Amino acid sequence: MIQQTYQIKTQRGHPALIDAAAFRASIHNAVLKLAPQHIIKSPVMAIVLGGTLLAALITAVGSAPAGFGWAVTAILLVTVLFGNFAEAVAEARGRGQAASLRRARKDLIARRITDAKGFRPGMRGEEAQIPAAELRPGDLVVVSEGELIPADGEIIHGLATINESAVTGESAPVLREAGTDRSGVIGGTKVLSDEIIVRVTAEPGQSFLDRMIALVEGANRQKTPNEIALTMLLAAMTLTFVIVCATLPAIGAFVGVKVDPLLLIALLVCLIPTTIGGLLPAIGIAGMNRALSANVLAKSGKAVEVAGDVDVLLLDKTGTITHGDRQATAFHPLAGINGDQLRDAALLSSLADPTPEGKSIVRLAREQGAVMRDPEHAHYLQFTAQTRMSGVDIAADGDNDERVIRKGAGDAIEQHVLALGGLALAELKARIEQVARKGATPLVVSEGKHVLGVVELSDVVKHGVKERFARLRAMGIKTIMITGDNPLTAAAIAAEAGVDDYIAEARPEDKLARIRAEQAGGRLIAMVGDGTNDAPALAQADVGLAMNSGTQAAKEAGNMVDLDSDPAKLLAVVEVGKQQLITRGALTTFSLANDVSKYFAILPALFAAAIPSMAALNVMGLSSPKNAVLAALIFNALVIPALIPLALRGVRFKPASATVLLRRNMLLYGVGGVLLPFIAIKLIDLALAATVGA
Repeated sequence: MIQQTYQIKTQRGHPALIDAAAFRASIHNAVLKLAPQHIIKSPVMAIVLGGTLLAALITAVGSAPAGFGWAVTAILLVTVLFGNFAEAVAEARGRGQAASLRRARKDLIARRITDAKGFRPGMRGEEAQIPAAELRPGDLVVVSEGELIPADGEIIHGLATINESAVTGESAPVLREAGTDRSGVIGGTKVLSDEIIVRVTAEPGQSFLDRMIALVEGANRQKTPNEIALTMLLAAMTLTFVIVCATLPAIGAFVGVKVDPLLLIALLVCLIPTTIGGLLPAIGIAGMNRALSANVLAKSGKAVEVAGDVDVLLLDKTGTITHGDRQATAFHPLAGINGDQLRDAALLSSLADPTPEGKSIVRLAREQGAVMRDPEHAHYLQFTAQTRMSGVDIAADGDNDERVIRKGAGDAIEQHVLALGGLALAELKARIEQVARKGATPLVVSEGKHVLGVVELSDVVKHGVKERFARLRAMGIKTIMITGDNPLTAAAIAAEAGVDDYIAEARPEDKLARIRAEQAGGRLIAMVGDGTNDAPALAQADVGLAMNSGTQAAKEAGNMVDLDSDPAKLLAVVEVGKQQLITRGALTTFSLANDVSKYFAILPALFAAAIPSMAALNVMGLSSPKNAVLAALIFNALVIPALIPLALRGVRFKPASATVLLRRNMLLYGVGGVLLPFIAIKLIDLALAATVGA
């Protein structure tokens, strides 16, 4: 497993925020971010920098005491640097991840099949070795044991175990196989066994790793809608306070009060929300990094944030709610049907079925004595989401009549049998209900116009899923299970898992229709998928989580990719999004709240000399007006780096309703934000008084 430098454990067991080298680089970048083209992106910090330059000018021309003037200037400059440093630290964490990813993107040589159009399994023709950078979508490449996959693509022939630790950090190899929903491969990963032929799907520079590196470095980070709205609010507040401070000298002159320009600058800096202004970019970058630390690649910060606002989760049953390894456990023949006849027909209909269910039927049939023979003149029909059945057509041969064998969902087989002139059987429905009530999945087998019986597929609900759904329900999120099972099986699994609703006998278009119906009601939808059939629904959903092991179409359609290919990860993604929103809200509340306390330090210092009654506002009993100003500015600067760890790691998240979360934030970060500055400013003032006295 590749170890990122920023993941070194501290003594307390938490990941270190940053290592020494990245810390030095962040200091350097904080200075570089003073450039106008960067600082203008943060209106609050731009105003503070402007105040710094104005304070330096006032001090330089002798309009203020040199010691006090340069002290104010220095503190204001440090405030801007601290704000830049917060963003630089967040970016450094991303660059640490990007460095490990670059180690997987080497200069590779690809074995390209010269005649891609004429390719046939077993007759692939000539190969040519070319640099991987010259590969284009549609090219076919051969990758053998011990070789690195040169580009993103789909396996079109073969299967192999692949080491994806360079991307996912997971050392355990994974199986990728052609013709399944686990056929996608990533450039830079290593084939550990066998040989595969891959069709390239990515243009040079647009590979999965290229996009991932750009995202984690922040090069492609776009502000989320909430972040843009908050930035506009902070800009409006800043402009308002600029106007207020600009008019104060005129108002003071009208009543005979002369306002010190340096104190006016200090007042402005303490009035505007500098804390959240300095931390806002870091919060946005850290949100994507937290998603990546959970091995989820978010294609944009918006995707992470929207995940925190979703109202409905659509989850596939298989692999998400259940373990997904449905295994054939029993054959149930109908009356008058020999058990061996059902067993052999189920075997024949599953010989070309690449799914785990199909393979388990073959295994069970062989265990019960069936002899596996691949009949001549057989035409196999693959399972599709549309037909919801598979099978085999065996042409007549000598004394043997033509055989049409099908295996699939009960209603699909029933329609097939009726179309051939067969009859619907009450016994079949009873047998299906019997299997379904146990929470198992019934598959029906037919030959010609006769139904032979039912195959029982058993699956197990994952441990702890019910509790996680309860956590989501506490957050006001509705869960909907999607399954191709019949309604009885779906109802049994839904009850055991604790989901709010379910869609049984679902086809790809049913998923899409349900998403659109929920969105029409004003709700935000998240769903998970891995197959090409899931692509339309993933694209339609507000949050589409695609599996890294899935098809390229699914990964392109989703706005998140789970590198671990764990469908249950969608539940964790929602919590990451919630934490992102709560962190920004908590720090905004704290920033606005502690501004209130700073007024009690600045206002008496500004007006107490001319208006003695203003001294009543000096509730902290600060030693002198100058010390009061310096103490408030020092606190204003120090609170930014003090909150960087919270901004990067996020506020601790506990599932609760929006009302409970708001109440908690107002008490902890609102009341705390008012009280903390009173204590801190007083302590700083005492230190300043002692220093001056010394």
